[in-house]
Amino acid sequence: MSASPASTLGRGTKTSKASKDHKKPTPAALKGAIQLGIGYAVGNLSSKPDRDVLMQDFSVVESVFLPSEGSNLTPAHHFPDFRLKTYAPLAFRYFRELFGIKPDDYLYSICNEPLIELSNPGASSSWFYLTSDDEFIIKTVQPKEAEFLQKLLPGYYMNLNQNPRTLLPKFYGLYCIQCGGITVRVVVMNNVLPRAMKMHYKYDLKGSSYKRRASRKERSKPSPTFKDLDFQDMHEGLVFDPDTYSALMKTLQRDCRVLESFKIMDYSLLLGIHVLDRKPLSRGSRCDSRRGQKVLYSTALESIRGNVKDPEPVADDDTLGGIPAKHKDESLLIFLGIIDILQSYRFVKKVEHSWKALVHDGDTVSVHRPSFYADRFLKFMGTTVFKKSHPLRGASSKRKKNSLYAKSVSQEILSPLKEMKEEKKAQSMDNLDGNFYSSSKQPDLLPESAVSLKLSGKEEEDYENSEDRRASSSTIALDDPLPSISRSQSDSDLDVYLPHTVSPRRPSWS
Repeated sequence: MSASPASTLGRGTKTSKASKDHKKPTPAALKGAIQLGIGYAVGNLSSKPDRDVLMQDFSVVESVFLPSEGSNLTPAHHFPDFRLKTYAPLAFRYFRELFGIKPDDYLYSICNEPLIELSNPGASSSWFYLTSDDEFIIKTVQPKEAEFLQKLLPGYYMNLNQNPRTLLPKFYGLYCIQCGGITVRVVVMNNVLPRAMKMHYKYDLKGSSYKRRASRKERSKPSPTFKDLDFQDMHEGLVFDPDTYSALMKTLQRDCRVLESFKIMDYSLLLGIHVLDRKPLSRGSRCDSRRGQKVLYSTALESIRGNVKDPEPVADDDTLGGIPAKHKDESLLIFLGIIDILQSYRFVKKVEHSWKALVHDGDTVSVHRPSFYADRFLKFMGTTVFKKSHPLRGASSKRKKNSLYAKSVSQEILSPLKEMKEEKKAQSMDNLDGNFYSSSKQPDLLPESAVSLKLSGKEEEDYENSEDRRASSSTIALDDPLPSISRSQSDSDLDVYLPHTVSPRRPSWS
């Protein structure tokens, strides 16, 4: 086994002239070689002591040849001879430890049972393999993507240290298998869509519109993956409660800014939708094995909200970490993650964008400069795909209930004041009817019974008019809702004067 710098990344599909004489490995043999190679690399790493990750660890490539008859360092196997390259083994060991993946669990997931091959709906020629326990995805990558990932590792290391809760892909290992004249580079990642939960809808969303509709061939599949324009035709937006919507958008914004800083574009949001109201899925061993979760922060709900409890489990079913949402009258579980982040805005992508912009609107194509791509991606997700629920009748009825309570309290407070007001008014009317109300400060205030007047006809009419004015004045004064008044103040407030003080003509006394 030997170690070499990053420049030794394989760039072709053929290993040597001698390998031309060997038959190409079958898909089953290739999958077996991948499992055996990863198992050997992880087992060999256990003999190395734990230490801090150094800068040079990100560029290390270890290489070992595994003949079918075995050697002093490698076990015998029934696959064709192959060479294994392991990239940045100490750095990836740190990433696995950060997510709580124990070496035994990692080996058991990848090597215990045959890998499950998945179809690829994308434009790339990548192969996808899934471990039997639903935990890990093994994806083949192009030489440039493998090289870019290794250059990305120092920044990726820093980002994971700051925030392990992310919707970005979680990389657990990068390997290269050279077997029978074929070179395959694979990366081990987290699985976004668990097989134990049936996805009634799957989407690959970029936020662009140019050629963003699933093909006829894709639509004819039993579980097709739709695209942006299909989502707008089939859904009016997925509704979340305000807290979940805020946490989801903050996570997407943070992840997009990280990708923008690395000059990454053309990534997608893989979105799976499970409708709870439909026929429940049949439970099996895969769902039970998923219960014993080996990876931290691997579910969608954990990735966006660290301090929120999992939603209540559905009858005869588990949520498997899905995010609860609504669409019209349907209850949903949402599974999502950002994928395909190994596309850098290099010269080839710049040329691709320029060419597409000539034949179509440049802002609608998927290939674009990273800052514009991130802004368009976030706008599409935050306004078209994800929406925030608004308070319904419950909030308005609660406000109405509070207002009724406040009204009843105010009535209880004001009722004694109203009784005092009525009592004062009755006392004042009694005084006006004939009770003598003396005052040393106003000797000219006399009750009507204390004097006898003898008036002429015209003077009597004037006197009656002045009496009407005085009565209205008294009524206004008495209606003033003061809780209490002093005796001297009440004399002035009653405003009951002798006729000569208000009449334009002084009556003649007989």
